Amino acid sequence: MHPSRVSLCISIVSFASVVLNAIRRITMAFSTASGYGNLPNGNFSPVIYSKQVQLAFRKASVVEAITNSDYFGEIAQMGDSVKIIKEPEITVKSYARGTTITPQDLDDEDFSLTIDKANYFAFKVDDIEEAHSHVNFSSLASDRAAYRLSDQFDQDVLGYMSGFKQSAIHGNANTANTTVNGSKAVSTAGSDELLANMKLDGSDFNAGTGGQSIALLPRTGGATATPSTAGEANPLQLIARMARKLDQQNVDTTGRWLVVDPVFMEILRDEDSRLQNADFGESGGIRNGLVVNNLHGFQVHVSNNLPTFGTGPATNAASNATNYGVIVGGHSSAVATAEQINKTESYRDPDSFADIVRGMHLYGRKILRPEALVNALYNLR
Repeated sequence: MHPSRVSLCISIVSFASVVLNAIRRITMAFSTASGYGNLPNGNFSPVIYSKQVQLAFRKASVVEAITNSDYFGEIAQMGDSVKIIKEPEITVKSYARGTTITPQDLDDEDFSLTIDKANYFAFKVDDIEEAHSHVNFSSLASDRAAYRLSDQFDQDVLGYMSGFKQSAIHGNANTANTTVNGSKAVSTAGSDELLANMKLDGSDFNAGTGGQSIALLPRTGGATATPSTAGEANPLQLIARMARKLDQQNVDTTGRWLVVDPVFMEILRDEDSRLQNADFGESGGIRNGLVVNNLHGFQVHVSNNLPTFGTGPATNAASNATNYGVIVGGHSSAVATAEQINKTESYRDPDSFADIVRGMHLYGRKILRPEALVNALYNLR
C-alpha cells in the first residue's frame, strides 16, 4: 500500500477513536441506580441539539416614540447637518390715531442638527461552521447586533436629553454633558443645552438642598398626606411639578411624555392602586415601554436606559448627591433625531473562507426646544 494511503488510514482511525471516546464521555441526563450495568455508556440516549435558540431578554426602546423625526428625510439624502430656522419673535406695540407705523426687522436666527454619532458591529462565520451548524448563526448574530445598535442609540439619546452622557459605550449615561451638539437652540441654555429652571432636585421641595436628589416616598396616612421633610416628595407630586414647569413654558399639553425607570415605577404603583385600574393594562401590551397613557397629561414610558449615578435610585437616603437616578419628561417636539446610515451588509473575507457581516448606525440628535424638557434627580426614601 502506498505510504500516503497508510497515513490517511491511520488518520481516519485516530479520528474515529477520538469521536468514540467523546461519545463515551457524554454525561447522561438520567441517573442510574447503584449496581445497574445495562448499557453503561448511555448510548441509548443521544444528545440532541435543539434548533430553537434561547433568545436573550431585550430592553424596550423609547427614543423613537418620544422624539421628532421630521428632519430625517432631508438629512438622509445629502449632507451631514441641517440648519433649522427659529420662528421670529414679533413685538406688539400700542396704537393711537395718527401714530406712525414702524415695521420691525425679522430675525432669522438658526441652529444646527448635526449627524455626528456612529456605531458599528462586525463578525464572521466560517464556511465550514455555516455548513455544519444546526442553527443559522449569521442570522441570529445579525438580529442581536441590530438590537445592540438600537439599545446604544436609546442610552445615548436619553442621556443627552437629560443633560448627561455615557462614560463608556453600552452603559447608562453617568456623567454631566458639557459638549454642545452643533449650536444651542436657546442662547441661555447651559453647556448641556438645557435650561437651569427646568431641572428639579431636592431644593424644589420643602426647602431641600440644591444638588441633592429628591427623596421620594409613596403617600401614607390618607390621600392628602404629603411629605414635610426637606427634599422629600411623593412621586405624583414630582410628576405634577414637572407638568407645571412645562405649563409655565406654554408647552402644548398634547404630545407630552415622561420616561421613568423601574424603581420609580415601583413607588408610583405603591402611591395609588387606582392607577392600575384607571391607566394601566392598555390592550396590546407594553409598546416602546409605554405603561400609562395619561398621567397628569403625560404618556409614561418605562426604560432601563435612563442615566444612573453611583448605586442608582434604589439608595435609601433622605437626600443624596452621589447615588441617584434621573427621570425626564417633555414634548414630542423637544428633541429631534435623524439617521443617515442604518445598514447591514455581508462580504467575503479575503483572508479566509468565511463571510463577514457588518453593520453601521450613523445618526444625530439635537435638543430643539429646551423649554419643553424637564428632568429630576431622585432616590428612594
